[in-house]
Amino acid sequence: MDFQLTEEQQMIQEAARDFAVNEIAPVAAELDASAEFPLDNIRKMGDLGLMGIEVPDSYGGAGLDTIGYVLAMIEVSAADASHGTIMSVNNSLFCNGILKHGSEDQKQRFVRAIASGEEIGAYALTEPQSGSDASTMKSRAVLSEDGSHYLINARKSWITSGPYARYLVLFASTKPEAGAKGITAFIIDTEEPGFSRGKTEPKLGIRASATCEIELADYRCPVAHRLGEEGEGFKIAMGVLDAGRIGIAAQAVGIAQAAYEASLSYARERKAFGAEIGTFQMIQQKLADMKTKLEAARLLTLHAAWAKQQAQKTGARFTVDGSMAKLFASEAAMWIAHQAVQLHGGMGYSKEMPVERYFRDAKITEIYEGTSEIQRMVIARSETGLR
Repeated sequence: MDFQLTEEQQMIQEAARDFAVNEIAPVAAELDASAEFPLDNIRKMGDLGLMGIEVPDSYGGAGLDTIGYVLAMIEVSAADASHGTIMSVNNSLFCNGILKHGSEDQKQRFVRAIASGEEIGAYALTEPQSGSDASTMKSRAVLSEDGSHYLINARKSWITSGPYARYLVLFASTKPEAGAKGITAFIIDTEEPGFSRGKTEPKLGIRASATCEIELADYRCPVAHRLGEEGEGFKIAMGVLDAGRIGIAAQAVGIAQAAYEASLSYARERKAFGAEIGTFQMIQQKLADMKTKLEAARLLTLHAAWAKQQAQKTGARFTVDGSMAKLFASEAAMWIAHQAVQLHGGMGYSKEMPVERYFRDAKITEIYEGTSEIQRMVIARSETGLR
């Protein structure tokens, strides 16, 4: 097994780190406090190729691999998880699905705009009454009599980047009686009549990443904007989430890395009872366990990225690899952030230090794109062969 990064992977990692340190980190706390969407930085990230890392350059992307994407996600998320969230949705949930299932016209029209950072993308699967059980969705799409368009009526919730998205991939049922096999995917232009946004959600963490409810009322979607064939939507949605979970695992690693590095620095500088607290056995135990969980999460995430790359060559599934990476990395991030707050003592509870933000941001990685409970179910079903 070769752990050596390629020159291209090192370049995107360094570019992401430089941008994160110089452009994101200085404004992260302020954006968290104000919940302001970092549109200017997202445009700059698009110019750097960070909003479409795996997108071929023929469609406006950087043309790199999944490992490069993971490395960049870690660096961006270590500076601010909100930027990482927006980056993840653009790369994993929007561009990935259209690249795999879209027509040439769809790739040129929709992927190019998102990969360049010119526009923002989103992914609309969850509904108020259907989260983990996505196949029970109430959204409906009816083909017109002349076969030119679909009339879509839908209400979707928890749409990341929804308040600012120009385009989104949306799932609706075209054949309700068929259950999951009756779901179809569509590409929605939010500037067309019939589309509306609800209030922006007041979230615990990733506060600069805007999230809202959306509604489509008699929205006319051209047949040319259907993604894949009728009835393939659920399969497309699950495949996109397989890839998306690798991005969330990388985000979790970034948060965990930031929390660990802040703790290591504090343990070296903070003194109590006449010595640096890093000399105390209990603090050393925390740091050792934090570092071990961090590196285990990093390796699982990089392995999942490698598995996705292999799947592109062989057609093999990487579902379990992505689920294991997301499960372990998200729970490691939450645990490490928790320990970071504890290690900082009273200062860890203060907004003057960034570790309380890491703690709040880490929690969402255990929830979105499949909760930890769902990841355990996916892994166990694969292992046992039972459902």
